[in-house]
Amino acid sequence: MSLDLTLDWRVLTFTTGVAIATALAFGLVPALRAGSAEPAEALAEAGRGGASITRRRLGSPLIVAQVALSVMLLVGAGLFVRTFASLASLDLGFDRDPLLLVGVDAQRSTVAPTERHALLTRVRDAVATLPGVERVSVSVLTPLSGMSWNDAVEVDGQPPLKGRERMAWFNAITPGWFATYGTPLVAGRDFDSHDRTGSTPVVIVNQAFARRFTPGGNPVGKSIRLPDHDEGQPTKVFEIIGVVGNSAYNDLRKVSEPVVYTCYNQGSDEQEPFSALTVRVAGGQSPALLVRSVVTRVATVDRDLSLSFHPLREQVNASLVRERIMALLSGFFGGLALLLAGIGLYGVASYTVSLRRTEIGVRMALGADAGRVQRMVVSRMARLVAIGVIVGAAISFWASRFVAGLLYGLEPGDPLTIAGAAIVLTAIALAAAWLPARRAARIDPSVVLREG
Repeated sequence: MSLDLTLDWRVLTFTTGVAIATALAFGLVPALRAGSAEPAEALAEAGRGGASITRRRLGSPLIVAQVALSVMLLVGAGLFVRTFASLASLDLGFDRDPLLLVGVDAQRSTVAPTERHALLTRVRDAVATLPGVERVSVSVLTPLSGMSWNDAVEVDGQPPLKGRERMAWFNAITPGWFATYGTPLVAGRDFDSHDRTGSTPVVIVNQAFARRFTPGGNPVGKSIRLPDHDEGQPTKVFEIIGVVGNSAYNDLRKVSEPVVYTCYNQGSDEQEPFSALTVRVAGGQSPALLVRSVVTRVATVDRDLSLSFHPLREQVNASLVRERIMALLSGFFGGLALLLAGIGLYGVASYTVSLRRTEIGVRMALGADAGRVQRMVVSRMARLVAIGVIVGAAISFWASRFVAGLLYGLEPGDPLTIAGAAIVLTAIALAAAWLPARRAARIDPSVVLREG
């Protein structure tokens, strides 16, 4: 997957326009309010030492809106981060760490196309003798490589399926491929040396194939046909000899899709020039440490072969690029929203305390204790935060359905994620309000009254 990160003038223009409009709106409104104030009213309000009802009413909706937007961003961050975590820890049906993928390109080789199969066999056998190599196998495709091959399938004795339900993924592999990847054989047998060109064509299917195409029955021993064959060519028929566990094919989100594995050794006479070696390393060592040894050993078989290397874990991680970026971006903006909400609420609470300083001094002079003053300041902020959290949670529950296709292992409007976002934001908001409230409780009534 590639990402175009070049600067787009349309995005730049839009963001610049929004920034200017926001600065003008939030800068002009206070200026217009100040310019339209009556002198007598302003002096009277200053003498009372309190904030006008109009000023409070204008500030309250902004607090609610800020909290609601922050909740929405936190919910989005929670959904995408949890999706990435679920996919990153998903059981893929094979081992990731001990496998090195070696792409083999025989286009420059002088070996005839009909001899490529024998060439790949010699390459596999040569690599298998390297120190630190536990197993080596050959396949046409490797998991999550971005390459795929599918075909329509019919199973004898079963009613033919329709539409996309009749499609299955395919791969051609050599004997021992499942052992190399650590994918368990559930029933039947693996390919062996008897499965070669001229013998009965055989395949191995996964459990998802068995559930869809032979529900309630054992597929081993049954025959499958590929009805969509080329015109003039006979229908391809294979015998199912085994069933293996499900594993990821070309999408992490679809581990349980039907897959048919054909025998690489029963391929056509003219082998395709591209194949893949999968090398399982022993002793827990890093697969990358074998690259130089593999290059040297393959060169002893055919120097004209082009090789490419990457550990299977890197290929798996590359398939998570979109989810990783979504988690990082949403997490960053969720954290930024939390920081701005905390700073904003602290500023509003501090401003409110400064406007009501005389009122607080009078209350304390009449007997109000520090705890009561703190509750008075925090309670108003808590009501606004509660309203904002409820509004933000409701909007998040409704809006999350629009990103349902990007989620995995979570339902849109996941209550745990929404509750977590609400709790975190509420805690930050109350902490931001508590600091000015604590300062208000330390006001000296005598000083305030003398100043008033």
